[in-house]
Amino acid sequence: MTLTSAQTEVPSAIPEFLELEITGRCQLTCPELCYAKSGPSNGHGEMSTDDWKRLISDAAEVGVKKVQFIGGEPTLHPDFEALVNRALVLGLTLQVYSNLYRVKLEHWELFMRPRVTVATSYYSDDPAEHERVTNRRGSHAATRANIVEALRHRIPLQVGIVEVFEGQRTAQAREELLALGVRTVVTDRVRSVGRGEVHIPSTDDLCGRCAKGRAAVMTDGTVTPCVLGRFLPTGNAKTDGLAAVFSGRAWADTAARIPARTDACPPDDSGDCDPANTDACDPAY
Repeated sequence: MTLTSAQTEVPSAIPEFLELEITGRCQLTCPELCYAKSGPSNGHGEMSTDDWKRLISDAAEVGVKKVQFIGGEPTLHPDFEALVNRALVLGLTLQVYSNLYRVKLEHWELFMRPRVTVATSYYSDDPAEHERVTNRRGSHAATRANIVEALRHRIPLQVGIVEVFEGQRTAQAREELLALGVRTVVTDRVRSVGRGEVHIPSTDDLCGRCAKGRAAVMTDGTVTPCVLGRFLPTGNAKTDGLAAVFSGRAWADTAARIPARTDACPPDDSGDCDPANTDACDPAY
């Protein structure tokens, strides 16, 4: 393949963590929050199941160690189970970032497999507050019940709490989750991306670790530094392949544009930097 000027090969470290936004469909709408603008009427994007399988194989080949299935609600993808199996067969570690609003019986079996972890979001111990964020009546009870079920099955679970509005009972939500037995509970705030956008997104909105050991692939194959850095396209994995994107000039230039933090992100056991894994990293102004 002939590289364009934007894809001129440059030395680049391959991200070990790759977020795969496999669908834009979600049962929730989260009108003040969702960075992907997901919803019940959204589709699964331009990447076919075969495209995703190829990409997962490419990821393992170039050196990616862990993938995260995210959306939208990733379990709504019609071939979710097949994509999970592809990742596990190739030896990848896998995290499923689900809203845990509805969980099929067969998905519990997937979640209990070795090298699989689950992450979710929880917004308040008050059902009305939680449902103000999700815009879905009954979502608090459903998600809470499935958090309890995940713990019952001893599934490794991480929960992120995003502060969306002033006075939100985030501290009480954290206390409740810890009392239930969730071991990893961290908080973040709304980023200016997607429905949370309050100004034009910029690299100042990012934590400073995007493109440094991590990357994301959107539903059309676009590669970005992370799901929150979706306004920074660096190439397309569907048309160009991951290896070409990560060795390209656009990826290197984008990584260089993201200001590094002057203080380190809080340590975590996964190497990832997202609401379900670490305390919030403030933007690197």
